[in-house]
Amino acid sequence: MTIKGLIAFEKGIADLFRQGLIRAPIHLSGGNERQLIEIFQKIMPFDWVLCGWRSHYHCLLKGVPPDVLTAKIIAGHSVALCFPEQKILCSGIVGGIAPIAVGIAWALKRQADADPTGTSGGRVWCFIGDMTAKSGIVYEAMTYAGGHDLSVSWIVEDNGKSVCTDTQASWGLGSDLDVARYCYGLPHPHSGIGEWVQFQANTIAPFAPQ
Repeated sequence: MTIKGLIAFEKGIADLFRQGLIRAPIHLSGGNERQLIEIFQKIMPFDWVLCGWRSHYHCLLKGVPPDVLTAKIIAGHSVALCFPEQKILCSGIVGGIAPIAVGIAWALKRQADADPTGTSGGRVWCFIGDMTAKSGIVYEAMTYAGGHDLSVSWIVEDNGKSVCTDTQASWGLGSDLDVARYCYGLPHPHSGIGEWVQFQANTIAPFAPQ
């Protein structure tokens, strides 16, 4: 997937939302195409990728077919996309993906320890936002994973914002944990496309009890 391909996909999702065809929150990516493509060059097919609620790009780069991804987004799953076949899981809960990353990494470690051939492998790549990285559950997960030598790579996606709040202004300046980080400017609002969308109530069929 190229930079142009990623941008075109998000533009298509924005158009669907604008037409009222997606009746659930969406969080569009943008401005981080180059960084993600570089990171995903290191991610193997047998690695797991875990994300928060802004994960369209990650799904595409992990090999989820665009039409399958689009169908899931239209069905209202943009904030919690999960495709076990491509080994990608996402959560709309702030920090909720971090302990799941630890659990998967433990499973991979035990599989490797039980494999006499030494061929078992795999790594967990956990992508989190800059404000999420400040939350207690993420700190605990990072500390625990490091203490038990688990194969987790933590990637902080830093757009400087938590919804509409400046992250550094909220927390103050100080040292950060030793994690990979890239910074980018998000061209979209936190959620949606920045325009009001009108839904037509009469397009939904009435519920008929069976």
